[in-house]
Amino acid sequence: TIYKFFLKIISMKKKLFSAMGLMSGTSMDGVDVSIIKSDGYDEVELIFDQYFEYDIDLYRQLSTLRDKIKSSEDLTKYSKELSDLERALTIFHAEKISKIALKNEIEIDLIGFHGQTIFHNPQIKITKQLGDGNLLSQLLKKQVIYDFRQADIDNNGQGAPLTPIYHRLLVNNFLNKEKDNSAQPICIVNIGGISNATIVNDISNNIENDLIAYDIGPGNCLIDEWIRNNSNLTFDEDGKIAKSGKIDQLILNQAIDNFKIETYSKSLDVKEFDISFARGLSLEDGCSTITEFTAYLIAEGIKFLNKNNSNKYLFCGGGRKNKFLIESIIRNSNLNKNNFDMIDNFQLNGDYIESQAFAYLAIRSKLNLPISFPSTTRCNAPVIGGKLVNNY
Repeated sequence: TIYKFFLKIISMKKKLFSAMGLMSGTSMDGVDVSIIKSDGYDEVELIFDQYFEYDIDLYRQLSTLRDKIKSSEDLTKYSKELSDLERALTIFHAEKISKIALKNEIEIDLIGFHGQTIFHNPQIKITKQLGDGNLLSQLLKKQVIYDFRQADIDNNGQGAPLTPIYHRLLVNNFLNKEKDNSAQPICIVNIGGISNATIVNDISNNIENDLIAYDIGPGNCLIDEWIRNNSNLTFDEDGKIAKSGKIDQLILNQAIDNFKIETYSKSLDVKEFDISFARGLSLEDGCSTITEFTAYLIAEGIKFLNKNNSNKYLFCGGGRKNKFLIESIIRNSNLNKNNFDMIDNFQLNGDYIESQAFAYLAIRSKLNLPISFPSTTRCNAPVIGGKLVNNY
């Protein structure tokens, strides 16, 4: 009987699930969609990745409403707008997923639905992502796992970052296969709206011993906001605008003196930063100065991480495409350029790491496995996050 019990456990562990991950980041410009196959433990196969841009009306509604939500009271004050926009956002996701399913005939076991973060404050234990898991399940006739962050916050965690357990999987399956990486800790630096970093030490059986993660600074959020407010563009493609400008050193130094990240043990939100210090500068000079400020803060986070002897840094996320930003980060870090690389150089697509991660997190949630840990979100104990709904 005991033998049969262990055989059952092994067979359960070996079962591969086909999962879709949906991630819409703080830039609010669209949704990344990924499909992976995984056992929820240490196996992964990357199947499909695609990006769908929000239409201009949906984008404006999201950005306008997020700007209105400055406190938990505003969640109540604008509850009708939030509800209507959540429905529209969910339907957008459903329509795009339906097209993928029809075109590719890929069978999906479950969907990890992150939703669009509209408010995040772990100190008052509230995080709000727009996305109706019940409606998505009903429309697509699939099991959906959503609301990934709240359980972690309820257990005194920061609710972020949640991707480190997937970063660990990638290191084990892709990155450690390279000879020059196998003997050193790897740090994956994701530059989205906010920048977070995961240190993966030598892979062991104990996740707590080999996985450390922090939010380390702003990412694209300040640069994108400056570009949106001062031009008809939404971001600085390849960092070309920043490169064409001139850093205002006086304003930059004042901004650095006036803003400090006191501790890396807390998650960061885009609303903790602002671009008022660049007021009065030209589009190009403001972009250059804000980009350098962003790079300085990320580099300070990397210096903090380097105390843990993590000496191979791999960039992913949209911010890795901003050449001016990446060059500034490396320069401000005071580390050798050879310490840095793009995750894309290891058979991976740096645009879709987070959407793949939420597919993986959905599988782990389905299997009642933890998705966050004291060493990643500062929660009291490993947390099984996400809510599963089967509404069809």
